[in-house]
Amino acid sequence: MSNVFKTALLLAVLTAMLVLIGGAIGGRHGMAIALVMAFVMNFVSYWWSDKIVLAMYGARPVDEASAPDLYSMVRRLATKAGVPMPKVYVIPSEQPNAFATGRNPSHAAVAVTEGIMRILDMEELEGVLAHEMSHVINRDVLIGTIAATLAGAITYLAHMAQWTAFMGGGRSDDDDGPSPIAMVLMAVIAPIAAMLVQLAVSRSREFHADATGARLAGRAYPLAKALEKLDMASRAIPMNANPATAHLFIMNPLRGESLMRLFSTHPSTEERIARLRAMRIG
Repeated sequence: MSNVFKTALLLAVLTAMLVLIGGAIGGRHGMAIALVMAFVMNFVSYWWSDKIVLAMYGARPVDEASAPDLYSMVRRLATKAGVPMPKVYVIPSEQPNAFATGRNPSHAAVAVTEGIMRILDMEELEGVLAHEMSHVINRDVLIGTIAATLAGAITYLAHMAQWTAFMGGGRSDDDDGPSPIAMVLMAVIAPIAAMLVQLAVSRSREFHADATGARLAGRAYPLAKALEKLDMASRAIPMNANPATAHLFIMNPLRGESLMRLFSTHPSTEERIARLRAMRIG
């Protein structure tokens, strides 16, 4: 199953969950309220999240004069991909990591930590930057926002179900609506299911960015080697990262916290490396 198809399928599952749970708990009116609330929150995130996350990590902008190798590498990849030159930032952190953000290719930013520039050679760094540029090309911020909107709406509906059940709502003896017990169960299970599907979307986009990035760079081996180094370093060097932004990074910055794989924003590094090494592009 291709990663693009898998992402579309997962988004369809979230949409179906929203419709079914909304109808069962709050009807069309409740579903509409939840969807509007989630949309407003994620609309703000979509338009201003780049500035927020860059400020959160103290990222400083660099240009060709201050970081000639890094800047020229990003420019070369942007030209090859046929997208506008993104803004380039450096994060004052020793953990080797990187991320891309921005609502579309015309408003994109690529950020790398000081640590990643110390441990990777130029070919490996180019592989990482190609991966991040792929997130821009594939409009992964938009896809992530859609997934977050649907998952957020489901969570709001679940909270509505809790309050309805606690206030004595739900099915009476002559009513065909959901019982209070069923509503409580749905209120507990629905947000977890929505979160798992949202995380699966994130993992699928990482696989897609790896493949697209390898093709953009013209070789898969440097990115595979970079991921190998980043995997080891991220375990040894902590990063004061916000869990809400973990999905943005090429390597989960919270790896030191022994997160369960099921609840990870990233696929296993071993599988990512294996897929890259299986590619026939160099």
